[in-house]
Amino acid sequence: MINTKRVSAEEQIPTIIAEMQTAAAAFRKIGMGVSVFGSARIARSHPFYALGQEVGRRVAELGLPVIAGGGPGLMEAANRGAYEAGGRSVGLNIRLPRETTDNPYQTDSLHFEYFTSRKSAFFMHSLAYVVLPGGFGTLDELFEAITLIQTLKQPPAPIILVGTTFWAGLMDWIRAQLLAHRMIGPFDLDRLTLTDDVEDIVRLIQEAIQIQPGREPALPG
Repeated sequence: MINTKRVSAEEQIPTIIAEMQTAAAAFRKIGMGVSVFGSARIARSHPFYALGQEVGRRVAELGLPVIAGGGPGLMEAANRGAYEAGGRSVGLNIRLPRETTDNPYQTDSLHFEYFTSRKSAFFMHSLAYVVLPGGFGTLDELFEAITLIQTLKQPPAPIILVGTTFWAGLMDWIRAQLLAHRMIGPFDLDRLTLTDDVEDIVRLIQEAIQIQPGREPALPG
């Protein structure tokens, strides 16, 4: 059941801390992975779903865990691609009105009550971010990834926007408004790669494996 009542910060904090600790312990065994973000509302028959599966499969073939939201749509697609390729498929599950069950394509399932702790699990354990088409939740994850890397709160990592037609308008707005008004610098745009080519995604992830500091291997078991 979804809780809609206001909960005080004092009540939230113990759960948030416990969820972060549980995730940290899990990822000590799972190892660093690739986060894949995208809409929960995409049907399995949609071309974006097939694209998400392909992304998940190719990440798994690199020997890296796929980290997705555990819900339906493109989260399921990424988990499914990794799962069916025999890779490690991590779901960071949270109960929402439109997402009441976990997708079945997870080798590792973590459950969260709060977005604060769930998002920390994505950003503390990712070598790269693949951003498929999505709505407000996907945009939230995209811009938090950019902000954490821009402010040096997380190490540099590729942020890959998949779907040139889908993302082109956002990129135009960023240039016309944020860059034009000097709210960001030209180099900030270099943090983003826009592509339709899965080979570009694979190449950028491979480069990240080589250059990103602090990558810890998974513990056995």
